[in-house]
Amino acid sequence: EGKIIKINLEEITTLPELKSAFKMNVDVKDRIKVDISDNGFNKAHAVHIFLWEGKWVLCDGHTRYTAAKELGLKSIWAQVHCFETINQALLYSMKEQFNRRNIEDSELFKQFEILRQQEINGKKISVEEMSEKLHKSKRHIFKLQEVFSKSSKEQLKSIREGTSSINQVYNEIKKQESEKAEAAETTDGESSGEIIDMTFFGAMPQAEINDGNEIQEIIAEKTGVRVKETWLTGQTAQEAVGTILASGEYPDLIDGGDATKQLYDADALVPWDEYLEKYPNLKEMFTDEEWDMFRQEDGKIYWANVFTNTYGESKATWHNDEAFWVQAKVLEEAGYPKIETLDEYFDLLEGYYEKHKTLEDGTPIIPYTILCEDWRYFCLENAPEFLDGYPNDGSVIVDTSSGTPTIVDYNTTPTAKMYFGKLNEEFNKGIVDPEFATQTYDEYIAKLSTGCVLGMCDQNWDFNYTIRDVFKSSGLDEKGCSYVPLGLTAEKGMENRWHTYADTVNTSSGIAVTTSCEDPDRAFKFLNDILDQEIHDLRFWGVEGVDYLVDEDGLYYRTDEMRAQCAEESYKASHMCPYSYMPQWLGTSRDGKNAMQPTEQYSEFVSNMDEPLVKCFEAYGAHGYPDMIGSVVEENGPWFPMYSYSNSMTTETEGGVAWTKMGETKHEWLPKVVMSSDFEKTWAEYMTAYEECNPQAFLDEMQEELDRRANQ
Repeated sequence: EGKIIKINLEEITTLPELKSAFKMNVDVKDRIKVDISDNGFNKAHAVHIFLWEGKWVLCDGHTRYTAAKELGLKSIWAQVHCFETINQALLYSMKEQFNRRNIEDSELFKQFEILRQQEINGKKISVEEMSEKLHKSKRHIFKLQEVFSKSSKEQLKSIREGTSSINQVYNEIKKQESEKAEAAETTDGESSGEIIDMTFFGAMPQAEINDGNEIQEIIAEKTGVRVKETWLTGQTAQEAVGTILASGEYPDLIDGGDATKQLYDADALVPWDEYLEKYPNLKEMFTDEEWDMFRQEDGKIYWANVFTNTYGESKATWHNDEAFWVQAKVLEEAGYPKIETLDEYFDLLEGYYEKHKTLEDGTPIIPYTILCEDWRYFCLENAPEFLDGYPNDGSVIVDTSSGTPTIVDYNTTPTAKMYFGKLNEEFNKGIVDPEFATQTYDEYIAKLSTGCVLGMCDQNWDFNYTIRDVFKSSGLDEKGCSYVPLGLTAEKGMENRWHTYADTVNTSSGIAVTTSCEDPDRAFKFLNDILDQEIHDLRFWGVEGVDYLVDEDGLYYRTDEMRAQCAEESYKASHMCPYSYMPQWLGTSRDGKNAMQPTEQYSEFVSNMDEPLVKCFEAYGAHGYPDMIGSVVEENGPWFPMYSYSNSMTTETEGGVAWTKMGETKHEWLPKVVMSSDFEKTWAEYMTAYEECNPQAFLDEMQEELDRRANQ
């Protein structure tokens, strides 16, 4: 197995099922012939053979084999393999082909059809195995399955012959389903051109748009619905939702955030189930298996999380997850060093702060700040799981090193003590913001907006959507204040998992329709309609000719003036209407060319980058923010993320009571630990208070849920 031998061409046999598995490219074959003529048959490019029924059979390398044969070569180099079945040889060939070249849709579909007939250990190949072998996401595999099962004979033929792409046929199917649904709709009580007003409350702070917002009015004309959005101010999500429930009068639509379970427990929400079958755009947001993850105790679906859903191929350029962030100018002054550990990160900040105590306008520089208000205290407390190289399960670590997924408490690991010890050290040096423990979210954003904060640990979505536009409007981006993410670990050389490459299905909260809505069907239809490509473009790109242009190839782009305009707060309030907490897509537009959202359009990403960021990315050889993080590219387990369970826990269980107490204790003690003049003493006191919360009850309940998810 693996030995490379020289073999006579006439000794090699080809089998139709292997030879026809992939289409031979004549141009490639001709280039190979030229190469062989000039340089001979290179041993490094040996074909792959195996012994079958007493004959050497070609497994992979049919193009190179054919080129050699046409040149009249007598012998070639071949690597020997051992396969027990033709299927094994086919799967090996498939892996080699997908590893070394781009596969056309017709070939991809052919391999998908072949895999549907294959077996591994006597069982049909699973979606996960198919995803691995075809180098496609599970969502892409589900799309292939839907195309295979719903396409007409003509549509299947067009894919196999390469006259239609998989995405084109998929969109045709969805269009047909949508037209059927619209034809079946009743229009009782609805008159043409009628616009009704609905209300939405989001249990998170956001900027409100103006009444009469221009794009909101365009969307209202197209959908017949105008939604007035209001947001959380001066309360926690639980307090705000509690007040709404006590009043007995709910908004038509709501995202309760961390308090979503309160809405369910109060029977305040309308089930989605019958509407999902009626409105295909909504149904398309998740696979059937993923929708099942949203089901509550009564077996019904009451909300849908609208973020991190990718349509078609991913176009991700951003790291929208958590990281330790640092301003680009800090890296530039240090000569763009490789920063891997917490010590190196704070050495970087200290080195810059030693030379620069204020900004040009005299504003004092804050080397490092921490947000720990309310639910956002994750910016302080959950870094240990990442520093140990684990992904964002949020409330626990899932350790798979033993082969059995096991819950680990990241609050008590040696890395946790190291991390908080480092924060304590930096606080006592004057590097950590002395006001961190009492600052509100608004105060935190205000500090970042001045450009005076060199670094922090936070989720991109928690600060950068606001800060990026502020910096662009004020010119601070060109002064190097834009933030760059770093994937730190406890020790040098460790793998990190700060960046999540695949979609994350967070089932703990999302958009919902309440029982106060007088016309829930109209509400669900609105949520469905705003996923239509035309309206989705209006929400995120704006108005063609005003907010973006289209080039001769059909690609969307913005001028510098348009980018500046779209970054202005007043313009966003009066003109833009993203309906940001309502159903939406990332990924590729249904036209197969553009990104669903401008932030993922690579040309816009590059054009929107300030010069200090461009220099930083070039210095590190990065093409996007994920490259700056350098996380392991892998698919997370079926349990991921575990926070989708812990976020919905209540005090009705012993584990839920413990979880609540743990949160309260960390809120109280962790700022004390960071600010202490005697770290060891305060850490010991904190650990005593923490153990009194009975964390084992929480960990046991999480282990039960982990076992359930792992064995689904």
